[in-house]
Amino acid sequence: MADRNPMSRKGFDKLKADLDHLESVEMPRITEKIATAREEGDLKENAEYHGARETQGMIQAKIHAIKSKLSRAYIIDPASIDQSVVGFFATITVEDLDMDEEDTYTLVGNGEEDFMNNKILIDSPMAQSLLGHKVGDVVPIEAPKGTYELKILKIEYNLD
Repeated sequence: MADRNPMSRKGFDKLKADLDHLESVEMPRITEKIATAREEGDLKENAEYHGARETQGMIQAKIHAIKSKLSRAYIIDPASIDQSVVGFFATITVEDLDMDEEDTYTLVGNGEEDFMNNKILIDSPMAQSLLGHKVGDVVPIEAPKGTYELKILKIEYNLD
C-alpha cells in the first residue's frame, strides 16, 4: 500500500486545506520573519534569524509530506465496500483475548487519523491484519512485544 494512499473525500479535503494554509499563510509569515531578522545585521549570531530558518524548514517538510500523500491518494467510494467484512470506513469492536478487554476502532485514511479517538490508519499493521475478516474471526496481530489475538465482535459502517 506504500504506492497508493487510500482516503475518504473528507480526509483528502482536510489534507488539501492543511496544505493551502501552510503555503498561503504560514510560509509567507515565516518568510517575512526571516526578512525582518536579516535586516538586524550579523546573521552568525542572530538567534531570531536562525530560529525562523529552522521553522521554515519544518514547514517546508510538512508541505512536502502532504503533497506526497495527496499525489498518491485515491478516493475510496463508500458504495463499493463489502460491508460484511472489515474494510475501509469500518468501525469494529474487538476483544483482546489476552487482556480480556473490548475496544472499538475506526479504520480511516490519511488526514483523518486520531489515535486518541481510536481512528487508525487503514494501512497500519493492525488494520492490515484485520482487513477482510468477518464477525467471529480471531485475528493474530503482530506487535513489537509479540503476537496477540483480537476477536472481531461487531462490524459497523457509517457511510454518511
